[in-house]
Amino acid sequence: MAEATATITEDSLRAVLTERLKAIHVEVTDMSGGCGQSFSSLIVSPEFEGQNSLKRHRAVNAALRSEIASIHAWSAKCQTPAEWERDKASAPPTAGLENGHVTGTTA
Repeated sequence: MAEATATITEDSLRAVLTERLKAIHVEVTDMSGGCGQSFSSLIVSPEFEGQNSLKRHRAVNAALRSEIASIHAWSAKCQTPAEWERDKASAPPTAGLENGHVTGTTA
């Protein structure tokens, strides 16, 4: 009997996080070179308001319970909309980056 296993991708994780955490902004990056085993993320949700870092990460882990079981490594930065706006205002320039990746290289 074959099991139907959905492939975990940046897009699938982004969709799940957006829906389950009512996130207004989600960035997911496959850090494994495309094999879908290691991801990092930035999740911005009003649901994180009033929660400390531990509670935010627990909420993310609960939202991704079945997905996390299928991947090797997961890292999340969880912010409220106000924290995200503050950090965006003080962020360094991102010239040469596209979706968090360096552009103009073939590697």
